[in-house]
Amino acid sequence: MDFLSIPENLWRVGFILLAATGVYAFINRTFGRWILARVTRGRRHSTARTPPLSFSPHKKAATSPTAPSSYGNVLPPQRRHALADLSCDASPGRDVHEDEVRRHILPMSANYMTSPCDKYTPMGFSVAEIKGLADFPDYATLSGVPLPSPYPEFNIEKALPRPYRPFRWAYHQTMSLTKLETDWWIELESTYKSRIAQRKELYAKNRKEVLDAIPGSELACKELMEMVLQFICARYPQYFTLKSKRVLQNNILGTEQDVTAKHPLEVLLDNVPEDFAIMLRDETTGFYFLRAAVICSALGWNVASKIGKQLHEIHEPIPDYKEKMQFSMDRFFTKMPTEKPIQRGSWGLEIGQPLYMPPGDPHELHRLSQRADLTIDECHLRVDWQTLRRLPLSGAVVFNFKGLFTPITEFRNEPGVPGLVMKIITEGKKNLMDYKSVWHVQHVVLPQLKEWAEEQKENGLVPEDWEASTLDDSPWFKGWQEKWHRQQGF
Repeated sequence: MDFLSIPENLWRVGFILLAATGVYAFINRTFGRWILARVTRGRRHSTARTPPLSFSPHKKAATSPTAPSSYGNVLPPQRRHALADLSCDASPGRDVHEDEVRRHILPMSANYMTSPCDKYTPMGFSVAEIKGLADFPDYATLSGVPLPSPYPEFNIEKALPRPYRPFRWAYHQTMSLTKLETDWWIELESTYKSRIAQRKELYAKNRKEVLDAIPGSELACKELMEMVLQFICARYPQYFTLKSKRVLQNNILGTEQDVTAKHPLEVLLDNVPEDFAIMLRDETTGFYFLRAAVICSALGWNVASKIGKQLHEIHEPIPDYKEKMQFSMDRFFTKMPTEKPIQRGSWGLEIGQPLYMPPGDPHELHRLSQRADLTIDECHLRVDWQTLRRLPLSGAVVFNFKGLFTPITEFRNEPGVPGLVMKIITEGKKNLMDYKSVWHVQHVVLPQLKEWAEEQKENGLVPEDWEASTLDDSPWFKGWQEKWHRQQGF
């Protein structure tokens, strides 16, 4: 008789197989744990809970159907370790876990000078350590961004801005970020004196509409001012000197200024023709809010209309921002490290050179009609060349920019530029072109661009079969350096 045909024998076989399976599973699990322990022995587990930076400035940001309701538990990449490289009273005595930073975080609205010494900024520095650093610490070490190379041949009387042409095709709304050329964070040019005078006049007339600071921004404002002054003294030593970490000597204006006698943003207003917006992290949500700014180059808005607002509220008028950029921008601000500042450019076409145009400004009327007597010589490209960087102590994210104007007639000998701009204006998405307000000049600009584009093909500046697309060296056109050096004379 077959052994397995007897029911009780079949039951015994099943029991034996079940027992063998259990023994195998136990041995396999135990052995696996032993192997894992051997492999991982000696490895340190990271205490940082900050997710790795996933956004590459050179790539389009990933999108998500739903944005997080809060980044409250996500701190920026910490810089506390930089204290060990400094010779100062603020050298760290112990490691500080991010959990401790979160528990004792310095509120966004708190003045660090009157806060308990055991409070921490989002970057992991205690109030006591920041006070120990005193004035003008080594921000290059603290941030991981070196000071710029000196520019001895620079001549403020002749200097022209580099010819930025941030045109893209296909044109759609993206962050369009690239790595900052750190030597060019603050770029001066021949309009320096007139721009400083113009900006000071705007402040005298408009006050908080162009410069304001909300309580809690004290550290970030001081930190920004000190970083900018360190930069210009290193980059343009023939024009700027800082004496005893207190007195700025400005050889362009012939002034000496005690930088502790005014609000830090006013010191910048007096010496640097650049706009700065300071965004601070809310300790509860982790989102960023505009808490201080000096902005004299805004078109259609001003500081008073934006101060105190969250990042997405500031950008509300921008087409497609909520749908295509809000999530990426919030995430980028959350994770941005100090050592990776970025740059980008925005542009528009203007009649004349309007620098400051708040809501209701008479110059807005130019955009409501197409003047029959408008000439190409009156039309200018306006580029707002922008940089974005995180400050190492406060963790503030600083957005700075300046308005640069170029006559449209300069496009004529810039390879590919006329055809590219013509394509963007004629085929670009309507809501984006409306936002850029190019309609009021396009009846004059477009025929001229078409003529120059055809001329460039005839003259061999571009191939005859060239089709308009983003410039190969964007934001630069081919041969820009030779033209730029020739025009400014150095």
